[in-house]
Amino acid sequence: MTKRATDYTNAAQQRILQLQLALFCDVVNGYPPSKLAELLRVSPSAITRDLDNLRIAGLAERDDATGHWRLTPRLPQQAIKVLNSIDAAQRRVDEARNRFTRNPD
Repeated sequence: MTKRATDYTNAAQQRILQLQLALFCDVVNGYPPSKLAELLRVSPSAITRDLDNLRIAGLAERDDATGHWRLTPRLPQQAIKVLNSIDAAQRRVDEARNRFTRNPD
């Protein structure tokens, strides 16, 4: 593996990406901020900042009844689009396979 001339890695950006992945683990109940801080091994203040940034972006929301944070439908809806695209591609492959493997007239 070759070394890059510039390292564009940013700890805060990596942490917020990890937070999004963690929130995918329970989209119904969500997690209290303390659990998220524990899971990501970061300070509560860092989680608070990251959750607020996700809220502003429309990707996470706080359940006022429990205080837990969960994903909004925005990212999961994108995942469904990916699955639908894969299904459509599979149908096209199946149609091509059928075209090439059926008996000639």
